[in-house]
Amino acid sequence: MASTRRARLRSATEELRRAGVPSPEVDARALLLHALHLTPTALVTDGDAPVTADQELALHSLLARRAAREPLQYLLGTVEWGGVTLRVDARALVPRPETEWLLHLTVVALRGRAAPRVLDVGTGTGALALGVKAARPDARVTATDISPEALGLARENAALNGLEVTFRHADLLTGLSGPFDVVVSNPPYLPDRDRQDAQPEIRHDPELALYAGPDGLDVARRLTAQVADVLGTGGLLLLELDPRNAGHFAEELRAQGWVATVHADLAARERFIEARPG
Repeated sequence: MASTRRARLRSATEELRRAGVPSPEVDARALLLHALHLTPTALVTDGDAPVTADQELALHSLLARRAAREPLQYLLGTVEWGGVTLRVDARALVPRPETEWLLHLTVVALRGRAAPRVLDVGTGTGALALGVKAARPDARVTATDISPEALGLARENAALNGLEVTFRHADLLTGLSGPFDVVVSNPPYLPDRDRQDAQPEIRHDPELALYAGPDGLDVARRLTAQVADVLGTGGLLLLELDPRNAGHFAEELRAQGWVATVHADLAARERFIEARPG
């Protein structure tokens, strides 16, 4: 006898809990809705409807992959992030919710600037570049990445959202001249030692997008050594870093003559740096 939708949600939750998935009920619900093409309301109002054989086959496959700790976002295919829809897969880092605050800081920094020029360094899925363009259609947005695969995904996301962004294959700022009003980046920022204790889901992200030397600041240091050359008058750099190293890096920048401010994320962790050349 076929399970009802409500009963299958309970059993799916237990499957993921046994596999050690950190949020089994949330993930099971998301996968069931996706596999059965249901809205959350339909699951509540029609929870006693049976799960068909085809639906069970699709759900079973998704649950097996999630139990193997493949990221939930890969299984769903897209995420809603910063006002845009993003395809996500192994070509680029899955955009994190906390990075939406970096987008907010960027949009705030653009207030009062007509047709601003914005550069997103290490764009990955294109999240920040596309989020800026969606919020400020008048902005001229350029995005770079060292990974051709990530750039391919970012271009797909630009087309998906109908947004015009210039994508460049580059190692940080190589080949770019500016001037830009704002340079924003969520660079690799984890210390190399974090590899050994990384959650299974993190191991699906490209290592190139995660790790940056002994203290996680190798890429940020390279970027700030170059960025003053492409910032226009009054230009601003915005960075997301690990809360373990953001404050330390702000001190480094101040010692080099930068005016640097650290902003907390919504969990009150120091994560973002706003900096101007002194």
